[in-house]
Amino acid sequence: MLNYIWAGLIICSLVFAMTGDINDLRHDTYRNDQSLPITLKYRAPYDPAAKEIPVDVVIAPDVYTNFYGVSARPALSYSGTLIQGGKSPQLRFAADVPLPEPLSTIREAAQSDSSEIGQLQGVVHNLSTNPSVTLDPVRFYKLGKITKAAISMAGKAVNLAIGLIGGLALWLGVLRIAEKSGLIDAFVRLVRPVLHPLFPEIPKDHPALGMIALNLSAGMLGLGNAATPMGLKAMEELQKLNPTSDTATNPMVMLLALNTTCVQLIPSATLVAIIGLQAGEVWLPTVLSTAGAMVVAIIATKLLGRLHRYRSTDPNRQPAI
Repeated sequence: MLNYIWAGLIICSLVFAMTGDINDLRHDTYRNDQSLPITLKYRAPYDPAAKEIPVDVVIAPDVYTNFYGVSARPALSYSGTLIQGGKSPQLRFAADVPLPEPLSTIREAAQSDSSEIGQLQGVVHNLSTNPSVTLDPVRFYKLGKITKAAISMAGKAVNLAIGLIGGLALWLGVLRIAEKSGLIDAFVRLVRPVLHPLFPEIPKDHPALGMIALNLSAGMLGLGNAATPMGLKAMEELQKLNPTSDTATNPMVMLLALNTTCVQLIPSATLVAIIGLQAGEVWLPTVLSTAGAMVVAIIATKLLGRLHRYRSTDPNRQPAI
């Protein structure tokens, strides 16, 4: 089902991108193949033989707003380089200057289509009299962005999956050793008084309780790489108690709710990587918010499990109390 959801999202994003691109072409948003009037101020005396000449590009605000039909106004000037020697002079804007829309989008489109990093460039006309510049055309920019993002994220997903193999193999091996040595059975007896009220359908000595406790403990301690294989193993044990193969039982739903909203006693590695040592400053809000989310998840799961609509589809159908 998740695959269908992702496929639907990708298709919808492509449709919206295509619609936006067609709308841009109909309204000529980027003024493709049209010349924008500019003024060039040379920083040194003009040398016709020079290949690269530093210049300041001045775009009149009224000319800019009328040309592109936008309310954004350009800066007083932009640094750039006039490149001579070809059939027509080329004007290249500096890579690090902030640009208003739609020049910013034109630069991004040129960056994605060339090896130049962040370069806005175009052909200069009437250099000696009334200079103007025809910038690189932009066509199907949004569609290209969506396509490249999808391909990029697919590659990242493969790298992520390969990176998880080591962690999954390690912790699944540790769980196997613990199961063979009897540590899981001992842990089940320890956590039974806490978890049995949440999972009354699970037999008291079933190893699924130990796997669930290990999964929740790893989540509380911010050990995401350890929580994942333990959660998978817990679901595998719960499936052994499930008389069907296509419908989740109440314990499965409760485990998913707790795994998603588990209280966070120690900041996760992701949070630390984002904000660094400042993660300790949000420890109390993190604990309170995750604890509240876990309580809400438990109550919602219990209440929904009692509704006739959901109770009638429960593989281990329980009568309402």
